[in-house]
Amino acid sequence: MASRAAFFDIDGTISREGMISEMFRKMIKYELIDDSKWYSEVKPAYLRWNRRVGDYDAYLQKMVDIYTETVQNTSAFHIAYIAKRVIEQKGERVYTYTRDKIKWHREQGHLLIAISGSPVELVREMSAKYGMDDYRGTVYHVGENGCYNGKITPMWDSRSKRAALLELAQAHGVDLAESYAYGDTTGDLSMFRLVGHPYAINPTRELLTRILEDDELRRRIQIIVERKDVTYRLGVDSLDLV
Repeated sequence: MASRAAFFDIDGTISREGMISEMFRKMIKYELIDDSKWYSEVKPAYLRWNRRVGDYDAYLQKMVDIYTETVQNTSAFHIAYIAKRVIEQKGERVYTYTRDKIKWHREQGHLLIAISGSPVELVREMSAKYGMDDYRGTVYHVGENGCYNGKITPMWDSRSKRAALLELAQAHGVDLAESYAYGDTTGDLSMFRLVGHPYAINPTRELLTRILEDDELRRRIQIIVERKDVTYRLGVDSLDLV
């Protein structure tokens, strides 16, 4: 009998803030990143997003670029240690809705699988914390000397997530028509299209736009928004983007 699975993005879906942001701050603290990079390169993008005149993806991409540059030739041991500390300190800053969904899926005997664009070190720690059965994240490859060599296998884009989900479904004997996916950005669209029960959690405007353009997906998707102490389920046909 095929298994049912719940596939979860992490940043913005389970976690209320991007884990790579916390990773970035810790790397500054441990002097792996010069704080001048924050002030000269990241902070301007952050301030534009924080004032809602800039794009969050631009802010995130800037951090990813600097992270990629910084970890090259850095010991994998140091990054694993920092990732563990980030999850220990920030791993419970999650959305109530997805935390409860994880609990519900576990009670139903469903497989729990994380597919995230965050560095796999963070994904591994977060997956362990929430009892995931398997996971995939962005892999920053390590050379024979135990340091990162600059090669990357990404997991933040829709194409990569699609391939990962299909590979995991085959490995675990998953019935995708009876399975679930949770995500918040266009990178998660491929997961939504592959499963029978897709959930958009606090979706970005771009994701909502893509959902509204997809007649087949909009018939199946659930749109969930959690703000303050209230969780809303929004009807796709009544959405009015302003």
